[in-house]
Amino acid sequence: MRFDFDHPIDRRASDSRKWNRYGGRDILPLWVADMDFAAPPVVVDALRARVEHGVFGYGYETRGLKEATVDYVARRYGWKIDEAWLVWLPGLVCGLNVAAAAIGEAGDEILCATPVYPPFMSAPTNQRRRTVTAPMVRRGGRWELDFDALERAVTPRTQQFFLCSPHNPVGRAFSRAELEQVAAFCERHNLVLVSDEIHCDLVLDAIAHVPAATLSPAVAARTITLMAPSKTFNVPGLGCSFAVIPHAELRTKFARATQGIVPDVNVLGYIACEAAMRHGEPWRQELLAYLRGNRDLIEQTVARGELPGLTMTHIEATYLAWLNIEPLKLTHAAAFFEQHGLGFSDGAPFGAAKNTHLRLNFGCTRATLIEALARLRRALAAAAR
Repeated sequence: MRFDFDHPIDRRASDSRKWNRYGGRDILPLWVADMDFAAPPVVVDALRARVEHGVFGYGYETRGLKEATVDYVARRYGWKIDEAWLVWLPGLVCGLNVAAAAIGEAGDEILCATPVYPPFMSAPTNQRRRTVTAPMVRRGGRWELDFDALERAVTPRTQQFFLCSPHNPVGRAFSRAELEQVAAFCERHNLVLVSDEIHCDLVLDAIAHVPAATLSPAVAARTITLMAPSKTFNVPGLGCSFAVIPHAELRTKFARATQGIVPDVNVLGYIACEAAMRHGEPWRQELLAYLRGNRDLIEQTVARGELPGLTMTHIEATYLAWLNIEPLKLTHAAAFFEQHGLGFSDGAPFGAAKNTHLRLNFGCTRATLIEALARLRRALAAAAR
């Protein structure tokens, strides 16, 4: 391994939202999707060179950046996109809000499947749309979209379907067959498909991520794909993401919805994005190997019965584990685990029933994860008393 993911970086004295949430308390922060690893050296070097330039005037997406993005998407997914399809954004959540505002009118509905990343539910309401949800189901030890529930939820006012692929928080990397079902559903009901694919480069199993827009030209014509280097290369604070929108009219509506509201991308975000896409692959491969080790440690600990009252499904992608704690029957689950030194994401904002699920971020050093599991064992023992 050329890159040392075991090296601890003290973030408590920095501006880390993740670590300062529990400032002064002995609580391991395992909540927000922010890894504790330094960005790839090639990214740090590119940023250092840009800083040494010393001038930080208004920037724009250079030809080099656009070429790097087109090449990266083609290399990783066999998807030949035109650079004209790209709309640059200062964040993926921003993209969800722009999509919500761009299509339809106030009072229209946007459908998503829960549990899901909370902005999927808040973005529509932010833009005077109505959020409609349909629950996913657990079948055969994994989470799946429930197409019967989706059919029941759709109405004549439904304009869009928000898809999280790979899925946060359940860790699914959807198969081509599943995505074809999604595409058929959207075509049947004339829905715009907004596909959040920010975790697409973090598939841990030997399966390929399939961008939804690659299924067919017809699917591409109704799809807004949201991507970013932020999760993969751990640069979320630099605020750079992009939408890929092949259909010209749809792209115009999306771009128009950004005008006067959405700021330009930070110039350092552009630099980090280009460097990561051009030169970050060796680092990404070693990151994936490290995350697999963390994933396997959690799953093996559960499989051995060392965490009674807690279950989980296999994590195919992301660095997030969705923990089912419903058998514990806790009344204030997140607070209970904080009392035992563990800061998880509460499952309720993701659409889970209260006190039934937690999300654990294992994008941390192995030593931190080992300590977290030790604390979790003690917490579960206390809950059983």
